[in-house]
Amino acid sequence: MPAIYLKSNYIAFILFFIAGLFCINSSFAQDATSHSTFKFKTVIVDAGHGGKDPGAHGAYSKEKNVALSIAKKLRDLINDEMSGVKVVMTRSTDVFVELHKRADIANDNHGNLFISIHCNSSPQKRSTERGTLLLVYGFHRSQEQREALRENASIYIEKDYKDKYNGYGSDAVVNTIVLNAFQQKYRKQSIQFGDLVDHEFKKTDGRRSHGVKEQGVLVLAQSGMPAVLVETGFINNASDEEYLNSSSGQTEIARSILRALKQYRDNLEGR
Repeated sequence: MPAIYLKSNYIAFILFFIAGLFCINSSFAQDATSHSTFKFKTVIVDAGHGGKDPGAHGAYSKEKNVALSIAKKLRDLINDEMSGVKVVMTRSTDVFVELHKRADIANDNHGNLFISIHCNSSPQKRSTERGTLLLVYGFHRSQEQREALRENASIYIEKDYKDKYNGYGSDAVVNTIVLNAFQQKYRKQSIQFGDLVDHEFKKTDGRRSHGVKEQGVLVLAQSGMPAVLVETGFINNASDEEYLNSSSGQTEIARSILRALKQYRDNLEGR
């Protein structure tokens, strides 16, 4: 076969994938500006630990109980104030749910956002450290998240996905490009939501914050959607533990997450 023919085919191949990637990015940009192409429908609320897994301990409380109480308050607030948004809980009682099953629940319900509620803790029995922390999945678990995206495949929900994403499903290399693009998009949205929650904690509630950081959290990496783990405070810090166990503190945390969620939804829907 003539070398010039091979070279022209190779150039055409490269141009094909560049065009495909451009189409993907263009469709994402359209999603961010259009009022009709995207609707935020389902949020997954994950109460960390549970059952035989108590999580971190404070002087008198366990992370699993605090996380569940805050998660249920958040669920009730969303149900009351965000009409049209469905809340799916990974657990609503004191039961143990394996991490991969939490991700399965999120993926099976085609969640638009995964929020995992936890309490932080330091190695010392009694900590002087306090405050909040927001975690998003780190790139060193990128392959796991790519597999979750493949399984969740919110792409398939869209009726015109084959045209919109330039043949997704027909070629392994094209699929990888599409999944990478979704992964970048979801990482950006995870950070955006994390920043919104962080702002509410700091500016509205006056909490000390450790910011938004990337970390290789399994349940985040296996959830095929934007995902944030909320460390609501240090349970082994005396003042944080009191705050985390109080009804007023839990409600304040839930309301801050709710305000961030409303803003996040409005941003995505172009309101």
